[in-house]
Amino acid sequence: MEVKVDHLVCEANGVCAGLAPDVFELDDDDNLEILQPHPAADQIDKVRHAVRSCPKAALALDE
Repeated sequence: MEVKVDHLVCEANGVCAGLAPDVFELDDDDNLEILQPHPAADQIDKVRHAVRSCPKAALALDE
């Protein structure tokens, strides 16, 4: 499973970082960083929720 972000669509609202802070982070320039592109099994539910909650639909989860 891999998490991907479309940086052309992402507005760095930070919703994903709030829901799954071990996987997503906003850097000092407000760009989204994926800390764990292949999240651990115990993070999957949080990552799925973050992907569904992205206000710009900029995240994808390839399973």
